[in-house]
Amino acid sequence: MSRGSTPRPPAISTKHPARLTRRVFLFPSLERRTVDHFINIYSHLAREYHDMIAMEDADGNVLAAIEQAAPLRGKRVLDIGSGTGRLPLLLAPYAAQVVALDLHRDMLTQHAAQRKRARGTWPLVQGDMRRLPFPAGWADVVTAGWAIGHLRGWYADDWKTHIGMVLNEMQRAAAPGGTLIIFETLTTGSLTPAPPTEELAAYYAWLEMDWGFARQAFRTDYQFAGVEEAVAHTEFFFGPELAAKIRENGWARLPEWTGMWLKRAA
Repeated sequence: MSRGSTPRPPAISTKHPARLTRRVFLFPSLERRTVDHFINIYSHLAREYHDMIAMEDADGNVLAAIEQAAPLRGKRVLDIGSGTGRLPLLLAPYAAQVVALDLHRDMLTQHAAQRKRARGTWPLVQGDMRRLPFPAGWADVVTAGWAIGHLRGWYADDWKTHIGMVLNEMQRAAAPGGTLIIFETLTTGSLTPAPPTEELAAYYAWLEMDWGFARQAFRTDYQFAGVEEAVAHTEFFFGPELAAKIRENGWARLPEWTGMWLKRAA
């Protein structure tokens, strides 16, 4: 892709990230539509969330998998459902440019704090991943980490419509021959990889059978200083059942499996 002739993403203020960015919503905000455990966390507990995921992927398998799938040198990366910056914090030192989009202001405010700590400068956009404010073919790599799967639960009756919109937007935003990468959970607190629910299993199978994504699985264990620290950092997100399992097994290193779904853009 010619860098000189490629359209730029929407102009965004990075000087005052807490005021953030352009909003792009296709539907009324999810906060008004759905009372949901994860929405509450993403809207009000972003700091706690980032403190938890900072302990994830102790062996660095996520970056290694991305680099194997799509070497990042000289590439433009668009990360959607970016949250507090889990993927941009990994990718920005290697990619030519990273832009991050998320729906939730609290997540982006925490993302901005983490970006500042890392001395990064990548733009942040508040928007809906079902309608991306980027021109066609803008990105060499489009990533979505642990984000799209939520639509499987939030829109149980027509999840294929909503997730299909995201996938179509990922394909539109990617340059021909570019790479689409989706990360989703294959269970936290398990020694073997498996979808944690039947609903997510159906979504994962649909990605592979109907959309042509290829899946690989790898460990993304959390590493804590001790068992009680593991409980303190994870119970608010995963609930008391996993907390009990952590104590029962004495897990300062909490096992987790992650799936990576990969597809080349046409």
